[in-house]
Amino acid sequence: MDLSSYLHDKKIIVEKALREICASFVSTPGILRDAMEYMLFSNGKKIRPILAIAACEAKGRNTDDFLPYFCTLEMIHTYSLIHDDLPCVDNDDMRRGRPTCHKAFGEAIAIMAGDGLLTEAFRVLADPRFSERISPKISRQIVFEIAYAAGAEGMVGGQVMDIIYENKEGTKNILHYIHSHKTASMLRAAVRVGALAAGAKARELKHFTRYGDAIGLGFQVMDDILDAEGDEELVGKKLQKDANKQTYVKHYGILASKLKLEQLVDEAVKSIAFLGENGRILEDIAHFIGNRVS
Repeated sequence: MDLSSYLHDKKIIVEKALREICASFVSTPGILRDAMEYMLFSNGKKIRPILAIAACEAKGRNTDDFLPYFCTLEMIHTYSLIHDDLPCVDNDDMRRGRPTCHKAFGEAIAIMAGDGLLTEAFRVLADPRFSERISPKISRQIVFEIAYAAGAEGMVGGQVMDIIYENKEGTKNILHYIHSHKTASMLRAAVRVGALAAGAKARELKHFTRYGDAIGLGFQVMDDILDAEGDEELVGKKLQKDANKQTYVKHYGILASKLKLEQLVDEAVKSIAFLGENGRILEDIAHFIGNRVS
């Protein structure tokens, strides 16, 4: 199957599972549920749960029992976007080609929508309907991976450093810290969660982790390149807003950033060579991340 078809088919599967999860919000106030679903089902790639699926499938494991777990990656990612867009953080008006959550529902509801998605993600992770399908050991490992990647040691820590170093000179070390945490941590976790679900051994998990690190940083480098010279209509949000932030373009320039992106994609591909033909989709995803236009 070619990558375009794979991404399309898996996105449909993920969104169906997410809608089933949302159907359990039976006593949630209507406006809160609307705000959560407004962002959850906007035109996103669903790349994090798809990465988990692809990593799991690369090890030959069926993903059906793990799908709710993989979907929580998208719920947490979506909460982070809602909060990132708020006036007190990045102050963005557009996300994925339409008004951001706080523009559509107001700041207070947007904050609650983000809080709701984050908390409901962990309800899904602890739900006996799902956890009883898999071993307690793997369940605990997955919950830990996701919590660690999303929290103060991962994404949130990176977001805070991003805020602290706005409008400051910064260094390449600070740049790396911000984006290896803010962006790469959840992408790395997606790959590791998929590999853990499939029973990957410690040595194999190191290779999956290297892949996740490489595509995670590569994703951010491409974000920075697109912010500098992308097509605003394709990207779906206002561009050239990151000049006051720590970006790869700021610290390396456009040409060196593009070279770094190529190196990261190459590293990702090499790290999963041990999978042989079973790693083809992961390899294609790495190239996709290095060539995306949105």
